[in-house]
Amino acid sequence: MKKRSSDVRPSGIAVAVAAVLLGCAAAPVMAQSAASEDEPPVAAGQANAGEAKATLETVRVSATRLESDLLKTPVTVTAVTQDALTREGVRDVRGLSGKMPNVQIASGPDSGVQVSIRGIGANNFTEIGDPAVGLHVAGLYSPRPQGALALMFDVDQVEVLRGPQGTLFGRNSTGGSINIIPAKPRFDSTFGSAELDVGSYNLRQLNLIQNIAVNDRFALRFSATKVERDGWIDQKQDFTDVDIPERGFIADGIPDVDQRRNVKVGRDKYYYNRDEWALRLAARYAFSDSVEWLVAYEKFQNDGAGQVAMKDCDQAAGTRFACTGGKWDVNINVPGRTDMSIDTVRSNLNWFIDDANSIEYSVAFAVQKRFQIADDDGGYHEIPSQVTATLPVPPEGDWGVWPVRDNTSITLDSKYKSFVHELQFKHQGERLSLVSGLFWMHEKNQIDYAQEQLVNAPFGYPVSQFYHQPNRQVDAKAIFSQADWRFAPSWTATFGARYSRDEKTDRGGQVYGGWDTESTAYYNGLYNPGTPGTPGFRAHNGRELTERMGPFGGIGAYQLWGPPAENEHSESWRKVTWRLGLTKNLSDDEILFASLSTGYKAGGFGDKDDKCGGKTCIDGPAGPQYTFFPYKPETVTNFEVGYKGLLLDQRLSLSVTAFYSRYKDMQVTGDFYAAKVHVEEPCPDFNPTCDIIKKWQTVNVGVVNIPGVEVEFDYLPTPNTRIGGFFSYIDSKIKDYPTFSDEWNCGVREEFGAPPCPAPYTGPDPQLAGRQIYDITGHHLPMTPKFTAGVNASHTFKFGNGYELVPWVSVKWQDKMYFTLRNLDNAHVSDAQEAYTTVDASLSLKSPSIWRAELYVLNATDKMSKNWADDAGGFIRAYWNDPRTVGLRVRFDY
Repeated sequence: MKKRSSDVRPSGIAVAVAAVLLGCAAAPVMAQSAASEDEPPVAAGQANAGEAKATLETVRVSATRLESDLLKTPVTVTAVTQDALTREGVRDVRGLSGKMPNVQIASGPDSGVQVSIRGIGANNFTEIGDPAVGLHVAGLYSPRPQGALALMFDVDQVEVLRGPQGTLFGRNSTGGSINIIPAKPRFDSTFGSAELDVGSYNLRQLNLIQNIAVNDRFALRFSATKVERDGWIDQKQDFTDVDIPERGFIADGIPDVDQRRNVKVGRDKYYYNRDEWALRLAARYAFSDSVEWLVAYEKFQNDGAGQVAMKDCDQAAGTRFACTGGKWDVNINVPGRTDMSIDTVRSNLNWFIDDANSIEYSVAFAVQKRFQIADDDGGYHEIPSQVTATLPVPPEGDWGVWPVRDNTSITLDSKYKSFVHELQFKHQGERLSLVSGLFWMHEKNQIDYAQEQLVNAPFGYPVSQFYHQPNRQVDAKAIFSQADWRFAPSWTATFGARYSRDEKTDRGGQVYGGWDTESTAYYNGLYNPGTPGTPGFRAHNGRELTERMGPFGGIGAYQLWGPPAENEHSESWRKVTWRLGLTKNLSDDEILFASLSTGYKAGGFGDKDDKCGGKTCIDGPAGPQYTFFPYKPETVTNFEVGYKGLLLDQRLSLSVTAFYSRYKDMQVTGDFYAAKVHVEEPCPDFNPTCDIIKKWQTVNVGVVNIPGVEVEFDYLPTPNTRIGGFFSYIDSKIKDYPTFSDEWNCGVREEFGAPPCPAPYTGPDPQLAGRQIYDITGHHLPMTPKFTAGVNASHTFKFGNGYELVPWVSVKWQDKMYFTLRNLDNAHVSDAQEAYTTVDASLSLKSPSIWRAELYVLNATDKMSKNWADDAGGFIRAYWNDPRTVGLRVRFDY
């Protein structure tokens, strides 16, 4: 006989975990309960005024590609509603960082977003890189990491799956998957809403929704959002005129940094501003009771300035690199500018063959276009004590440290086109559930991208490289199937597998320019510095560069560098990933589950380049030695056990997962060893690796063990009070990375009391040549705070006239988090974000008619925290999360 849920006794496991959680929440529970002491008692399972809830609502998810109850789905997944996103100020994927177990998200260059789940992420944001966490919209894969910047608006919910999703979601989901599910047009009514949000830093956001039920088979839905906000930093123009007389650098009233794009901009154009809008038009039509079609067009436009890495003034305090102005002062000679659009058409056709079987065909076509320019140096020039170069330079130049950093990145034009198709057959029987499908994705990407470094030893000449990539293609195909078989009344087994084939091709790619700092080719014959070592020799000043030099001069401006390197290359990879699982139904409201699953991310290759860097290599042919710097796929194997339950008369939901992952051949992108070359003289002390050529590339490194625990709960102590929270633990440890080179802030480590960098390797092993070998066994992966926790609480005060007042508060804490594998703890050059707490709160007033208003504060304590950091040569530069924001949100429903 089937028991009623109210008669079910929670299991011993549930009682033990629930006791701990309720003990932790005792004080908030008592406080919230006290607020309703004057209210008459109500029977269990009933709500005051017939509206407040005495039991938790059922949350439905699509984590198994079949809609199911969240607490009966044997997958680690968190679902976030639109109301929750709005209340916490989440406007795009970045806002999810730290708001659930083991999810950290960082900003990156080129409008990239680095999503890390359980320590698994990717830091290559270019057209040749792939994310390690799959981003899906309406269940369809979105390939480019820049797509994560698109505004999330008018969604049913966002589902975050943790752990490899190598079977059902497949491509590039080694860490997990984020599925953004837009709200569908509804047949049942015509309605709409308008919401205005105003706040700190001149924040203005408008959200509009209009649903039109034409009839009971055809509906339309239009939604749009627009957000603008000033930059919160103190941005000034950079007119640096170096004055170090003892080194021969004499101020002459003319800036030493490039002035071609140095214009004054208002706060609305500062870095860290927002200027975005998006709209969606969706139509839903039921041809019959068994056939339904949903089609949507979506447009996103980003005209913001982007972000600039800023000095960590707290770490720099007390050193010679201490900030001389305000903490958030930055000197900019290249104001940020972005023009990025994403146009997407999605179609979903469902045929419900009968009550148990259906066929679903989904397709998405997207075009992403982008122009972007960014100041890469932020005006953080060398301080006088760092400068070792002296003017005038001798004929051979001066290879010391020069006083100016003047670096820029420019995406002149990019166009990424993608087609994604997925065909699924679904069966939901009494004992067997099955999802089988075919997947095909094709990308054709085009980009013109350039980098400039405008002051370089030994003469102060500028250099630049221009990447003209007209046809980079990615083709991914897969076939997959996963079945859940209830082989006994309370036992279900899961079997799934996916065969993937990935191919990457570069056709017609060309790389112009180079990094030869002894060449005057950048000047394009338009400026003559003279002959080094002779009277009158002088490299350019900031006003002598013209638009016919460098990237804005087009390919023709690189003619003096010689012919380009030609890119024509293709590689492919194949892999079978799989999932095994076992689920035990403890009761109608509780499950235990275990799974063993795998994930895979395809390999790749870079731009064709001479690994000898124009010099003579010691090993192999003298040079040039051209290579595409290929790298292998990365894989992860994950075992996890979990419990999910609905307890205390359905007033407490609890999810607990313990996992252990083995991460192999991790792909890491950065400047890595390419070759050892001949040099005419021994390397000086300030540049001990002058005979080592490094190239920006992706490499495979080591093995990482990742154990952890994740807990989430939602509790209704009274019908009007709600408390939720999470806790996570992760202890990622590097097991095998023998070639790690420790080069983090080597020039100042001893000065600041940190262990000095190791000496460059001089032994016979070519894999270690020139590297400063350091054993990082046991070190943590970047973006993996060991502990995180959060709790939020709200209480609804009901008034006799129908008004409701809802205070809400959320407190989140996370442990120390490193940004590199070095894990260096030091007061001045640490590669970590120290442990910190954020507090958010709001007070919402809901009218009995059509409006509601909400006062809110995000980051109430104004705790500034980093989400990415890098070595800036004596100090740390970082991308920063937003400061305290106070605002008012007003919404009208009709």
